[in-house]
Parts: sequence; C-alpha cells; structure tokens
Amino acid sequence: MSRIQSFWQWLTHKKLGFFTIVLFLFWLKTYFIYLTKFNLGAVGPMQQFLLLINPIPAGMLLLGIGLFFKGRKSYWIILTIDFLLSLWLFSNILYYREFSNFLSFSIIKTSGSTSDNLGKSIAGITLASDFLAFIDVAAVIALLLFKVIRIDVRPLKLKVNLLIESLALSFMGVNLLMAQSDRSGLLTRTFDNNYIVKYLGMNEYAVYDGFKTAQTSAQMAKANVNDLRTVRKYLKESYVKPNPEYTGVAKGKNVLIIHLESFQQFLIGYKWKGKEVTPNLNKIYHAKDTISFDNFFNQVGQGKTSDAEMMLENSIFGLQSGSAMSSYGTSNTFESAPAILHQKDGYTTAVMHGGEGSFWNRNNAYKSFGYQYFMPLSYYQNKPGYYVGYGLKDKIFFDQSIKYIERLPHPFYLKMITVTNHYPYDLDKKNQSIDKTDTKDETVDGYVQTAHYLDQAIGEFMAWMKKTGLDKNTLVMFYGDHYGISGNHHKASAQLLKKESFNDFDNLNFQRVPLMFHMKGLKGKIDHTYGGEIDVLPTLLNLLGVKDKDTIQFGHDLLSKDAPQIVAQRNGDFITPEYAKVSADYYYTKTGQRIVHPDKKLKAKLTSLSNQVTTQLSLSDRVINGNLLRFYKPKWFTKVEPKDYDYNKEVALKNLEKNNKTSLWYKNHKKTTQNKFKTDAPELKK
Repeated sequence: MSRIQSFWQWLTHKKLGFFTIVLFLFWLKTYFIYLTKFNLGAVGPMQQFLLLINPIPAGMLLLGIGLFFKGRKSYWIILTIDFLLSLWLFSNILYYREFSNFLSFSIIKTSGSTSDNLGKSIAGITLASDFLAFIDVAAVIALLLFKVIRIDVRPLKLKVNLLIESLALSFMGVNLLMAQSDRSGLLTRTFDNNYIVKYLGMNEYAVYDGFKTAQTSAQMAKANVNDLRTVRKYLKESYVKPNPEYTGVAKGKNVLIIHLESFQQFLIGYKWKGKEVTPNLNKIYHAKDTISFDNFFNQVGQGKTSDAEMMLENSIFGLQSGSAMSSYGTSNTFESAPAILHQKDGYTTAVMHGGEGSFWNRNNAYKSFGYQYFMPLSYYQNKPGYYVGYGLKDKIFFDQSIKYIERLPHPFYLKMITVTNHYPYDLDKKNQSIDKTDTKDETVDGYVQTAHYLDQAIGEFMAWMKKTGLDKNTLVMFYGDHYGISGNHHKASAQLLKKESFNDFDNLNFQRVPLMFHMKGLKGKIDHTYGGEIDVLPTLLNLLGVKDKDTIQFGHDLLSKDAPQIVAQRNGDFITPEYAKVSADYYYTKTGQRIVHPDKKLKAKLTSLSNQVTTQLSLSDRVINGNLLRFYKPKWFTKVEPKDYDYNKEVALKNLEKNNKTSLWYKNHKKTTQNKFKTDAPELKK
C-alpha cells in the first residue's frame, strides 16, 4: 500500500482522521468567507498570514471537544460543534452586510428590543452564496452517508486528546503574540472589531466580546466617584467656550427635532434623472434663516439609531459593542436634554414615533432621559397599507401627529422620528414618485425613492407649521442619524457619486449626514466646521441660552470659533479638516492621499490626534459602563426618577388636557388645526 493510500485510509477510517478532515474543511471555508464576505483590510504579509491561519486554533480547540467522547457519539458531537460554528459565521455574514460590524453579546442580549421587522430585512440581504457557511458540514455528512468515511468506535487515549487541546491553546498564544507584535495594544486599545477578527479570528472575537461584556458589568459594580473626577478633569481641560454671537438667539422658543432616518448628506442637492431627490430639504438647507453644516458626521456604532439618540440627548457616545440605550437605558442615571430643558426653562418634553415603543428600549430609556410624553405606534391608527418597514409611513405619521402636537404646552421640546427611509427601502408603487437608481445593487437602488418620499412628508409638515404660525416661535432642527448605504457597497456608492472608484477613505467621508437649525429670524449660513452628533447638544443649548459648563458632555458648540474639529468614529477612526484615520492608515483629508512615510513631526501629530480620540471614547465608555452620573449632582439639577413617568395613552391625554393653556390648540380658540394639514398620501384619500 502506497503512502498516499495509507494516509487516505487513516483519514477515512480513523477518528483522528475524521477530526482532521472536519478541521481542514472548516478552516478552508472560514478563510474563503473572510476574503469574500467581510472587509477586514488585511495589509502586508503578517496580517495576511494571520488571517490565513487564525481559524485553525479555535477550530482545533472546539472541534477537539468531540474527541473526548466514545463511539459514534464522538462523530456527532464534532459535527454538531461544526454546525454551531457555521451558524455563528452565517449570522455574522448577514449582520456584517448591513452594519459593517460583527455580532456582539450585547446585541444578542438586547435583540428583543430591536427585532421589529428584522425578519424582512434579513430576507432582503441574504444571498445564496451566504449558505457556503454550511458547505463543510454538508460535505462531511455526505461523506458519512455514502460511507466514504467509516466510523471508528474505538476511543482515543486521553493523552492524545489533551495533546490536541494543548496544541490548540499554544497555537492561540503564538497567534496572539504575533498579532500584538504587529498591532500593539490590540486587546486593550482597539475600538474596531474588524481588528480582532482579522488578527485573531471570528471565534476568538466571540470570547473577547464575552469577556468585555462581563468586564463591563464588573466595571459598573466597582465604579466610584473617583472615576468621575477623571472625567470631569478631562472635560474641564478640553472645554470650549460657546459662540456668544449665537447665545440665546432661540431663547424660549419651541424646539422641534426631526429625525431623518438613514439620511446621508450627499442627498442634499442630489438629482436622479434630472429630478431633485429632496427639493424641500434642499430649500431649507439653503434658506437665509437656516444654519446648515456640510461637514457634520454620524458617529454611531452597533447601536445605530439608538447611538444617535444617545449623543443627541446626552452628548455621550454609544458603546463599542451593543446599544447603550438597550443595555443601560433602564438602569443608568442620565442628565439629558429633556430633563435639562424642563428643569431650567419649563419645557414640555415629548417624543413621537410611528413604530413600536419597545424598539431600542425606548419606552424605558426615554423615562430615564426625562421625557414626559412618549407617543409610539399605540397612539396611532394603523390600518392596512399604513405601515412599512419599521413604522407608519412618514406622511401618515405626520398627519396623525398633528392632534398631539397642537395639544403640547409651550415651550415644548419635541422629537419626531421618521422611519420610511429605513432599510430595506420598501415603498409601494402608488407612493413612488421617482425612479430607482440603476446600480444593480438591490440594497441601494430603492434608497432615493424612500428619501424622496421622506422629503415630500417634510414639505407637507412644514407647510402646516407655516399655516398655523407655529414656525414663528419654533426652532426646527433636522439631523440624519446614520448612513443609509453601508461600507459594503463600494461599487454602488461610486456609481451614485459618479466616481471612478470608492475606497475606505471615501466611505469615511460618506458618513456625513445633515444638521440644520431653522428658525424665523435666525442668522443663517452654511458652516464648514467639522463636527459630529456628539456636538449637537452643546450647540443646541447655546442657541437656547442654556449654560452647560457644569454638565457632563463630550461635545462642543459647533458654532464656536475654537471648536476642535476632531470627529471621532466609534471604531477609533477620525477625521479633521487636515487629516483622517481609517483603520491603520492615515490620509490627507483634502486630497484623499494616503500618508505613507510621515516625518517625525507629522507622525507625532497623527499619534496625538489618535490618542485624543481614544481618550474621548474611553472616558465616555467609562461614564456609561460605570453609571458615573449617579455620582454627579449639579445644584440646579433634580435626579430623574423613571417611575414618575407613565406613557399610557389615556393618562398622557388627560395630562395634556389639564395643562394646555399655552398650546396651539388653546390659542386657536380650542379648535383643531388638522384641517390645515394637507397631504397627498394615497392611503388617506377619501
């Protein structure tokens, strides 16, 4: 018998041979998926080598568990473990395609608060090739069924099993040492999960994430007032004085925040087939009484919309892993915009949203933020055809919101969350009034249709405000919460932007979203300051004349002449007017040219910028993970007690009935203004 035949006999007739086949196929499949389904950015021989080998140690360790069992059970346990590893890989393929990140325990733990319509989204992004994640399992089962592989019921010696597990752990250790030599501080200073997977592997990432999740829980238990002193010292040293020219220009005005779901800055002024996609928002953006920002970036992480809301209301970042609103919105102490404005200037505070109240844990987090009223889907009439994706269609949502807005006592702080422009960008034919784009990317091509629909809804709502006079005493703020087109659609993005190519630096620039402050009499302009969602609250409070120097906020007034203009991304990347960082690479912002060989002075500058970003993110995480605001009590602030709020519809409407002498309804001689709202929504035509 030749050596090849002997080896084949060993592979197909021995338990250790079966283990080798399964491990080899698992490794081959995983490496192929790394290359084709994820954008891990392995650069240079070391990173490429680690990406090649990193599936092996964890696969060897986990699949090796089955070797400890006797007889046929050993084979089925190895197959079951292989299937579970494949399922984990498959789940991450889908999650990564939509969110450019990997699943975390925090996300899985809070999936109940984010599950609305996810089934439809998953179906929309699943490709046939994704099922290659299970190809090795299918292949091994086929080999067993056709008796190419014969089951060896004889047990292995314990020392052989222990040797395999010891070798697996040793390989992991060597892998980690090599990774640390290429990326110093990989496990202690990284904010990008891509790094962990690229260097260590998908399963090691799961262990790392589990450890970080447990560490976070322990961190809250151990946190004390000394941790807060470190944060306050940093904020004092980095404090930027607000722009006095704009201080209090909106004092006492209503504040109406319109949350533009998944709306990116490139849509402003964008035309498709000669037609403006967002004509109403274009007009507001360029109006003489609008302050618009064209270098304003979303800074969200895995929490997406909830991260945007966390920054908007608190000037605190979302988390590296999971959603802060979902994980900590019920338990943490906050000093948020609604509570600040209610306590300082008597504002009525409310949120209106045509989706489920449990989504992102809003029905609990809003109580912790100090919102007096939250009006989710249960407050609205939901007939067939009214609901799409994650909530009521925007035109229907605005139409039904009028009866609540007009009852709010003035001044009010109101946030209205739109949803129609949310992935998967579905819109029935009767509501389509612009053609889809033709990038051939199904995830992308419906985006202009839902954005156009959202813009139409904004136009109808702003017309109602003008007819009722509400526009004269209201500061309206528009902001985009996060990207609509993720970083996994480079080809389609290049086509939309009419670019020859689209790289990771272009994708960082693509994270721009709109920010507009619109008010009668406001001295408007298009401001080129670089900033992000962390800066919204300080900017808004200065416009309202509310002093915020004694609050815990990580942002700065965007209108300040001393604004630092360092925009941190949740993964540790950043952009400034001069320089940008994407993964391990630095770029000149104006030209997009990669900085290959910086001199000593520039290298020190880039390192300093990176350290500033890391410090800001780390301290913000410390505030959330340690619930540090429980130790901070400004003299003027009364701690928010969530139990004081009741979002029951009947209770809320009774409270509004008692306190409405300053409301629009009361000023309109106790008559509704519903007749002044005009919509072309086909669902509402009689």
